[in-house]
Amino acid sequence: MTQSFTFREYCCILQKIRETRGTNAKITIFANCLNNLKHSDEIFLAAQFIGEGAFEEVSGLKASVGSRTSGVAAAAFCEIDYDRVFKPCRTATGSSSEAIERLMSNIDAAVHKRSPQKLSLPDIQNIFEQLYQARSRVEKDAILQETWKKMTPVEIKYFIRMLGQGSLRIGFETRSVIASIAKAFGQDKENIRYVHMITGSLGKTAALARENRLDEARFHLFHPLSFMLASPIESRSVEHLENYIAEEKFDGMRAQVHVDANQVKIFSRDLNDITHSFPDITDFFRIRNIPAAVFDGEICVYKDDTILPFQLLQKRIGIKKPGKKILQQYPVLFISYDLVYTEGKPIFEYSLKKRRELLEKIAGKFRLPVTNQMKITNRDEIDVLFQRALDHGNEGLMLKLKNSPYQYGQRRKSWLKVKKPGGSIDTVILYAHAGSGKRGGTYSDFTLGISVKDDERFEEEFIPIGKAYGGYTDDELKMMNSKIRELTAERFGPTLRLHPKIVVEIEFDDIQANKRTKAGYTLRLPRFRRIRWDLSSIDINTLADVEELYRQKMMLKPKPQHENSSIIF
Repeated sequence: MTQSFTFREYCCILQKIRETRGTNAKITIFANCLNNLKHSDEIFLAAQFIGEGAFEEVSGLKASVGSRTSGVAAAAFCEIDYDRVFKPCRTATGSSSEAIERLMSNIDAAVHKRSPQKLSLPDIQNIFEQLYQARSRVEKDAILQETWKKMTPVEIKYFIRMLGQGSLRIGFETRSVIASIAKAFGQDKENIRYVHMITGSLGKTAALARENRLDEARFHLFHPLSFMLASPIESRSVEHLENYIAEEKFDGMRAQVHVDANQVKIFSRDLNDITHSFPDITDFFRIRNIPAAVFDGEICVYKDDTILPFQLLQKRIGIKKPGKKILQQYPVLFISYDLVYTEGKPIFEYSLKKRRELLEKIAGKFRLPVTNQMKITNRDEIDVLFQRALDHGNEGLMLKLKNSPYQYGQRRKSWLKVKKPGGSIDTVILYAHAGSGKRGGTYSDFTLGISVKDDERFEEEFIPIGKAYGGYTDDELKMMNSKIRELTAERFGPTLRLHPKIVVEIEFDDIQANKRTKAGYTLRLPRFRRIRWDLSSIDINTLADVEELYRQKMMLKPKPQHENSSIIF
């Protein structure tokens, strides 16, 4: 089959999407791209590459080419020193792939080595598969060097970003890909979203839409499904509370368990396979021999009839094969609160009430822990239940609409989370990062710092404690951007280092220990509470303050679950 569409043309379209303002305009560009493709394999890969990267998410495959591997390979290709030349270029642009694109365009050695060819999308897929098969960095380096000889700089940039299996950073996420597929082939967007949900593949969804075969899509166990999402109750006005039920919001990790007799797989919120990290959960389900089902719920550290803090669960996250000591110190429990597949079919369209009846039937038969649902009729009851949840060491409450279907991948009014901030501190803006999409052209993402002036462990005056990109008004954002121009100390591509003058009070859900950060801590979901124009950097909180907040939190003792339990066994 002759391929008429080249990877170079595709990357130019990606670049055009990146440079275009407005979501609808971006969707039209990609819809036209899909509509003009002549072959199903091109359509499949065009949708996959922009939304999922080098491999389909459901495949579980990864090329395992990190930014250092690609950076070292690029430095060798351009015949420059990695530490003295490449790293400063990366810092200046704020992006490894952006730096490589510019180096490939301007370094004579790189220009002379390259002789761009008309690579097709299937050609690129073959190269991704070669990288997956390669077992050593030397092999990967050789493949990269040979591939780049055949590419233009813009192709190299997006090739590298696709290897990252994440966003291509062009302001075009999955929902926009779905809208483009619907627009390109004259299909209903909700049907496209549903087919993507049950297949887990943007490429397959696009191919089926083009051939008008969406009704042939079938759900298969053991690939992750998009999760139903919750909205903060503050962002939704709520009437008729009697139509909702309440559940305690656990201090754990959202997960999905797929089971069919002795086969079990566990998927995380970001759709990664985490089965090997939780053999105790796998064994728990395997010995029960449960018929095919998919459960939605929470993984929590559970010991002495008590749900323990999320920080202890972090000891388990990322460990592919936890040893006996870890399993004993941090035993986990999967607590189900929804059921999305049973009796041979998905049940997304069933009401929460009906899904709950089916869940309780399975849980009762196979002795599975599930959330305790509580009736509510007024806000006073919410306050009482909220405090009970905090006493249990949980984050707050979930309010769920009884007649709601499972609205996968969306934030709507059906599920509402009732939480209060874990705390707040005064910080100073250290870096401002350029936004994308609707915020293109403004600095809307901020790195926030705390003071270590009097801390003998550090030589600098401020260190980062987190990033925030929400909680301010449009007027406040304009005012900050005006001030940022005056305070810019250094520019690194889309990032500005600022003189520490703008003080921001931020609130957050939690403080977590994190040895990989300079501060040793990470703030969970930090956001602006207010800009303190009345304060200066001498007024902000210190690392010692953060350490004390963490110490106090860890000293709190949650009540055992047998006291007004949030779990039914």
